[in-house]
Amino acid sequence: MMWELQQNKAMTWAGRIITGFIVVALTASATMKLIGHPEVVKGMEQFGIAQSMLPLLAGLQIMGVVAYVIPTTSILGAILFTGYFGGVMITHLRGGESPFIPIFLGILVWLGVWLREPRLRALMPCKCSKKGS
Repeated sequence: MMWELQQNKAMTWAGRIITGFIVVALTASATMKLIGHPEVVKGMEQFGIAQSMLPLLAGLQIMGVVAYVIPTTSILGAILFTGYFGGVMITHLRGGESPFIPIFLGILVWLGVWLREPRLRALMPCKCSKKGS
């Protein structure tokens, strides 16, 4: 029982750290889009995305971050980011770029929420074998 409590605490903190990384990265990305940073504008133009779309994309990221950090809507936030990163992945593939980063971030989004959200762990348990079993 004590081992499970310590494990749950460690999992929750690991999830919070991963979530913090995701939140910082996406908030920074949204901020760069909102201010129209020249590198962001240049990168979006390479993918055929007009500068006028940047505020919309930033808004989607901010809404996803808000949903992701609120415990009662964290799973909804992860679902929203799954769609968002799916679009980013396709955009990268169409532009001849590697889809590794959006795939990796999408995995981190779900890992972060899975580690910090007992409801999701109950729905999707990890069938890990224990030592000595």
